[in-house]
Amino acid sequence: MPFPRKTLLILMAALAVTGCSTSGTSTGQSAAAAPAFDGRCNADGARYTVGKPVSADLLEQARVKAGAQVARVLRPHDMVTLEYRSDRLNLNADDSGQITRVNCG
Repeated sequence: MPFPRKTLLILMAALAVTGCSTSGTSTGQSAAAAPAFDGRCNADGARYTVGKPVSADLLEQARVKAGAQVARVLRPHDMVTLEYRSDRLNLNADDSGQITRVNCG
């Protein structure tokens, strides 16, 4: 006995929704407590760089702490692209090379 089309569509939708759901972590910690290292940038991890002079080592350390895949330094007169990349950390510096702002994008 075949299922009516409407019943089959509802069943498929229910299976798709349950397949996309996530369960809690096995360690009992909430997902918010664990740092996310999924390649997306979290600028809070790099806020400690504000006021420090720009260097390649500092840029790399900030990238790692922010969980970003890519990092760059932006100076006042640099040309930048307008696309948003959730995996990129931006360290904004002034003309003297001091970091003034940290953001993702």
